Amino acid sequence: MKTLKHLSRLTLLLLLIGFTSCSDDDNGTTPPPEEGVNIVEAAQATAELSTLVAALQKADESANNDLVTALSGDGPFTVFAPTNQAFNDLLAQLDGFDSLEDFSSQQLQDLLAVILTYHVVADAALSTDLSDGMSLTTLQGSSLQVSTQGGVFIQDATDVAAEVTTADIEVSNGVVHIIDKVLLPQAIIDELADIILVPITDLAIGNENLQNLVAALTEADGDLPTVLRGDGPFTVLAPTDAAFEAFLDGAALTDIPVDVLTNVLLNHVISGEVTSEDLVGLGSGYTSTLATGAGDQNVSLFFDTSDGVTFNGGSTVVTPDVKALNGVVHVVDAVIDIPNIVDHAIANPGLTSLVGALTDGGNTTFTDLLSNEEETFTVFAPGNDAFSAFTNPNSNDLNAILSNHVVVGAAAFSSDLTNSYVNTAAEFDVDENLSLYINTDDGVTLNGTSNVVMADIVASNGVIHTVDAVIDLPTVVTFAAADPNFSTLVQALTELTPSTDFVSVLSAQDGAGSDPFTVFAPTNAAFDALASIPAEADLVPILQHHVVAGANVRSGDLSDGATATTLEGDMITINLPGTGDNIADITDGAGNPGIGIDAVDVQAVNGVIHVVDTVLIPDTSN
Repeated sequence: MKTLKHLSRLTLLLLLIGFTSCSDDDNGTTPPPEEGVNIVEAAQATAELSTLVAALQKADESANNDLVTALSGDGPFTVFAPTNQAFNDLLAQLDGFDSLEDFSSQQLQDLLAVILTYHVVADAALSTDLSDGMSLTTLQGSSLQVSTQGGVFIQDATDVAAEVTTADIEVSNGVVHIIDKVLLPQAIIDELADIILVPITDLAIGNENLQNLVAALTEADGDLPTVLRGDGPFTVLAPTDAAFEAFLDGAALTDIPVDVLTNVLLNHVISGEVTSEDLVGLGSGYTSTLATGAGDQNVSLFFDTSDGVTFNGGSTVVTPDVKALNGVVHVVDAVIDIPNIVDHAIANPGLTSLVGALTDGGNTTFTDLLSNEEETFTVFAPGNDAFSAFTNPNSNDLNAILSNHVVVGAAAFSSDLTNSYVNTAAEFDVDENLSLYINTDDGVTLNGTSNVVMADIVASNGVIHTVDAVIDLPTVVTFAAADPNFSTLVQALTELTPSTDFVSVLSAQDGAGSDPFTVFAPTNAAFDALASIPAEADLVPILQHHVVAGANVRSGDLSDGATATTLEGDMITINLPGTGDNIADITDGAGNPGIGIDAVDVQAVNGVIHVVDTVLIPDTSN
C-alpha cells in the first residue's frame, strides 16, 4: 500500500472541527427528535450501513477521534450515510487500499475521520427541507450542494454526485439519508492526488501530455470518452501529443474520416487489465484490441518485450502502468495504425525469413499485393524455423511457393475452417490456381505436411495463420496422400501394387515424365462398393484407367461426348449434364455409364484431380 503524505494539514483541520452544533437557523427548522435509537444505533441496525459503522470504529482507533460517541450525542445532525457498496467503490478508487483494515496508522485513521465528518451537517434536515441549489456546510468545514432535479442528489468536490436512495430516517438525534457514494471534499482530493484513481478518460484529461488523445477521443464516433469512463477494465496505450503530431503529419484531426479515426483509437484499447509485468512474463505474442479488421474481427496487436515493451514493431512504452479506476494506461511514443498483412509480418521477428523471401532482390510483388486494402487475404505464414528446414527438393520457383501460401478473396478464420480445398495465388497456368487441402481432424494441417501453430492474426485486409513448415507446390500425389477420403486409393497405389512405382510416375513435374495428368480419383466409398479389391495384376490396369497423361483437363474443358485415352490404353467418355447431383458422368472403358464426378478441379502443379464416386473399369476383353 502506498504511503500517504502531507496529511498534517488535514489532521489539524480535524482536531479543530469538533462536533459543535450550528444554530437552529442555519438549515431551517429542526424537527423534534424521535424517541428511540440514535444515529449510530440506527446505522448498526441497518445491514447496508455496516461498513459505515466499521469506518466510524476504524477512525476512532486514533486517539484524535471519537466519532461514535459524537454521533451518539444530542445533535441534532443530518448524516448522509454511504452504503456498503459505496465504500467498496471508494476502496477500489484508492490505489493500494483493499479494505478498511488498510487504514492502519493514526495518520490514516485521521484521514478517514476527515472523510466521515464531510458527511455530517449540524442540525436536522428532512428531504422536504432540501431545495435545489442549496449549500450545506459540513462538520468537516467544506460545503455540499443539493440538487433536486430528478431525485435528491448531493454533490461533493468530484464530478459525480451521490443520490439519496433512502431519505428521512428520523432518529433521536437527527435524520439519516442513505446515499450511494462516499463523499469527498476537495482537501482530500488534493492530498490524495497520487492515490485516488480516476477513470481513464479523466486521467488523460488531467495529463498535459495527452491532450491530442483527448481531442481525438472527442472527435471520434461512439462517445469514446464515456466508454473509457465505463466499468472496464481496459488497457489503453496512450500516444503522447508528439506521437499524434507525427501521425497527423501536418493534417488536422478533422481531416481524418471519423470512422477511420475511431478504429485507430480503438486499436489502442485492450479489453481487460494488462500490466507491463504481464507482458514481460509472456515475452512476445499477440493480443486483440477493440478495433475491427477483416471479417469484423478484433484486430491483433503484436507485443515484444525483448527491448522495452513495443507494439507492432513501431510503438514503444515510455511510461508504463499508470493506474486508473477502470484499468491501466501505458503511455506510448507512436500512434498504432491498423496493421495490414505486411505490417504484421514485418513486426513479428519470428517471420523475418518470410519477409526476406517476399522482398528478396527488391521484389515488391508480394508487398504490393498483400498491402492492398481493397482485397482480402488468408496467409499461411511459415516461421523462421520452417524456412530453415525447407530444402526445396523439386527446385520450384520460390515466388510460386510463396504464392502457394496466400488465399486471395477471403479471410478464413480458424472457426470457419473445415476439411476442404481452397485455391491459392499460385498458378498451374493463367487463371488455373493451385489448390490447398485443409484438414481439421486434429488441429489444422495443410496439404498433409504443414500445421498451423498460431491462428487468427487479424489484419485490416485479412488474417494470418503461422505454420511450422513451408508448403511446397503440390503434386497430384500430395493431394491423394493428404485427403483421408483417398486413403484406399493411396493404399492401392502403394502397398497393393508394389511392382509399379505409381508415386514416382504421378509425382513427375515440369516435363520430367508424362505430366501433366488428369486424374479421376475414386473415393474410399467407391472402393468399398467393389465386391473386393482386385489382386495386383488386375488392379494395376484399373488404376491406370483413372489417369489421362499429357493433359490438364479442367471442368471448363469438358464437353458432352468428349473422350480421352487413359494410361491403361482404353478410352473414357464424358457425358454432360450429369445425372442427379453429379457434375458430369463418365462411361468407363468397360462401358459402365453414369459414373458420377462429384468434385472437380483440385489443381496440382503437375495436373488436376476430379473426384469420382465409382471405380472405373477398363475393357477386359482387349
